[in-house]
Amino acid sequence: MKVNAEARQRLSALLRSHEDEVVKRWTDIVARTLRGRLTDAELHRQVQEVHGALLAMLEAEADGDLAGAAGAESRAALADLSRDWARQGFTPIETANLVFTVKEVVLGLADGGQADQVPADFLVLSLLVDEMGLFTFDTYAKARESIIADQTEQLLELSTPVVKLWDGVVAVPLVGTLDSARAQVVMEKLLQTLVDTGSGFAIVDITGVLAVDTQVAQHILKTVVAARLMGAECIISGIRPQIAQTVVALGIEFGDIVTKASLADALQHALRASGVDLVKRKAA
Repeated sequence: MKVNAEARQRLSALLRSHEDEVVKRWTDIVARTLRGRLTDAELHRQVQEVHGALLAMLEAEADGDLAGAAGAESRAALADLSRDWARQGFTPIETANLVFTVKEVVLGLADGGQADQVPADFLVLSLLVDEMGLFTFDTYAKARESIIADQTEQLLELSTPVVKLWDGVVAVPLVGTLDSARAQVVMEKLLQTLVDTGSGFAIVDITGVLAVDTQVAQHILKTVVAARLMGAECIISGIRPQIAQTVVALGIEFGDIVTKASLADALQHALRASGVDLVKRKAA
């Protein structure tokens, strides 16, 4: 958006001549909407940064276009603010309003007779501030998407642990729904653990899987095949009666993969296969 040079000069002079008053009023208005979720000092600092970004646009040698080369400094300041507020949990409306509020402040100056502000100049200010506010909103949305994606990845990591049950025996207890993204994480973590521990047996426990359909079964089979390629024998445990009936009804074939009803049975099989003798002691 191109802004008339004379209008920019008048607006810049207005904001600089009343800088302290503008920043104070601006901070007070925004503070009422935040209800104490940000300290006065921190909010005052951030308002000053937005005020500086606005002045930079008004005083740029170019045409005042936020998207152009002259707007790089202002874009950087607004982007930092947006990402910071996104991380702190503020809403996109609250973040954008931090920028939009300056229009109310400047209009108050004109109404109070403190500035000879013509309607055309205020329109120019409004258009420029709207562009800055929309940029802030867009940056906030992208920052939130990035945060959500990171949190989703972290949850996937936490929800798919690979645990060592015995020397040479690891297990993956699956809980909930197994989709393509989670299946990929399970496979990667299991294969890495097999490499790190040198384990020869891997138990995939599906006790906590609510339902097994063709897609879930395919994910499990791919994980088993990948583990076998690493030289580990795989055992599927947690085959409840309901799951067994579903598997039969769907015609799903596990082939020569060992299946057990419980994790304890699978561990017992793995230990015996690895040469460990299990002896039940009699009570004294």
